[in-house]
Amino acid sequence: MDSEPKGSGYGGIESGTRVGIANRRSMSGCDVVLRFLSLSLSLAAAVVLGVNKETKMVSVTLLPTLPPINIPAAAKWNYLSAFTYLVVANSIACGYAAISLALTLANRDGTKKWITTLIAILDLIMVALLFSAIGAAGAIGLMGYRGNSHVQWEEVCNEFDKFCSQTAASLGLSAAAAVTFFLLVVLATYNLHKRH
Repeated sequence: MDSEPKGSGYGGIESGTRVGIANRRSMSGCDVVLRFLSLSLSLAAAVVLGVNKETKMVSVTLLPTLPPINIPAAAKWNYLSAFTYLVVANSIACGYAAISLALTLANRDGTKKWITTLIAILDLIMVALLFSAIGAAGAIGLMGYRGNSHVQWEEVCNEFDKFCSQTAASLGLSAAAAVTFFLLVVLATYNLHKRH
């Protein structure tokens, strides 16, 4: 048995250490990929909505006896506070994802546990921030899509279809970014549970 090389896998300590390090590296690689994905998705969502504007000629009837008047009407993301909130939330999430990606790469060996714990808490805050912004912008988007007959608000997506499509794309990208942050929270929870 003395001729067996150390760490051959027959109960040697080194073999278990190598497996632990390999598993930690694969988890860290998954963490890095998810962080890069959340950075890309939140950046894309902020840009798609941030450049979103459309101008159309809309006919307005002032009096029933007069013919309708065509006037230019514009739809921009910053006209509604819910859309502004979505752009700001995605910008914050993008900035945080860049910082957390750098911290994750700097702490790849996992020796600084406080960094891992802090990042997991901040990931959870990003999930809450993005989902709240998605909820607010989604409610306004639904109002623009369907209107509200109770308060006499007309639907506007039939006039500003490009604007509404781009807003829906931004909402989808934001939701995907929120899900990637949620997966990062699940991954961190799994890693913490596995260590104990």
